[in-house]
Amino acid sequence: MHHHCAIDRIFIVCKCLPSHMAFALKLYTTWSLLSGQSQLQRPQNFLRGALAPPCTVTIDFADADKRQQVTVRKNGQMVMVPLFHNLESVAGQVRVVPYPGKKIEHQGIKLELMGQIEIGLVKENPSDFISLVKELDNPGEIHNIKNYSFDFPNVEMQHESYVGLNVVLRYVLKFTITRGFGLSIIAYKDFWVRNPSPPPEINNSIKMEVGIEDCLHIEFEFSKSKYHLKDVIIGKIYFLLVRIKIQHMELEIRRRESTGSGANLLHQSEPLARYEIMDGAPVRGETIPIRLFLSAFELTPTYKTVNNKFSVHYFLNLVLIDEEQRRYFKQHEITIYRSQEIEPK
Repeated sequence: MHHHCAIDRIFIVCKCLPSHMAFALKLYTTWSLLSGQSQLQRPQNFLRGALAPPCTVTIDFADADKRQQVTVRKNGQMVMVPLFHNLESVAGQVRVVPYPGKKIEHQGIKLELMGQIEIGLVKENPSDFISLVKELDNPGEIHNIKNYSFDFPNVEMQHESYVGLNVVLRYVLKFTITRGFGLSIIAYKDFWVRNPSPPPEINNSIKMEVGIEDCLHIEFEFSKSKYHLKDVIIGKIYFLLVRIKIQHMELEIRRRESTGSGANLLHQSEPLARYEIMDGAPVRGETIPIRLFLSAFELTPTYKTVNNKFSVHYFLNLVLIDEEQRRYFKQHEITIYRSQEIEPK
C-alpha cells in the first residue's frame, strides 16, 4: 500500500515531463520500489539529473580583450563588467557546448538586449525601457558545438547603469534556447553603461547663512554648485556672531533617491560623505577653509526623472551641534556630472 502511494506521486510528476523521460522515470521508480530501495530518494536524484541543462552557454563580447572593465557591486560582491556608452554597438558571440552524448531539441534560439529598471526590495516585474531581439536559430536539434554571432548596432543607451537603495537600472543580454515542458535554457550577461557629458555652461557659486536671532550668524560660501565626480569642493565658513557654545560642526554629502509619483512618491536619503569642519568652540570673526575631494566617495551623476521612474539628487548639508546636543541644519542642492574630460569616451 505504501509503495502504491509512492508510485502514484511519481506518476503525477511524470505527466509534466517529455514522454521518453517520463517512461524512464516510471521504470526506474518501479525498479527502486520493488528492489527495496528508499521510495523517493532515487527517483528524486534521477529527476534532478533529467532536468539538468544538457549544455554550457558562454556569452562573449567581440572586443572583450580591449574594452574597459569597471568594478561594480552585484549581490553584495564586487565584480568586473564591460563598459559601454550610448549609441555604441553591442556585438559578440554565444557558444553552446552540449555535454557528451547529449542532444538539444529546441523550438528556436534567440538573444535579447534589455535595459531594465527594478524598484523595491523584491525587484520583481522589472520595467523594460529597451527590448531588442535577435533570432539566432530556427527550431531543430543541436548535436555539436554551435557558435552564434550577434550584433546590435548603435544601441540607444541614454540612461546610466545604477544600483541604489531602492532602485536598480541594468543592461543585460538574455540568451534563450526555447524548449517545452519548462525546460528552456537561459543564460545572462550583464554589462555597464556610463555617459560622460560636457561641463555646464553656467556654474554659480553657493552662499548660505545659518542664523538664530541674537545668538548665531554663520555664512558659508562655495566656489560653484556643479561638480564632476573627481572634483574638489572648495569653500569657506565665516563666523559673524557666536553667542551659543558650538561643540561640533560637519559637512555632509547626502544622496536622495526618489521613486514613484503623487501619493506614491518615496524619498530615501543616505549620507555618503562626512567632513569634520571643527571640533570645539569657534569665535567671532573666525574663518574656516574647506577642501573636500569627491574622488574618495562612491558617487554617481545627478539623475533627473529617469524614464519617469526615479531620480537621484545630491545635497551639501551643514550640521552644527551645541553643548546641549541641539542640532542645526542648512542644506543646499549640488549637481554632480560625469566629465567628458576626466572620463573620455
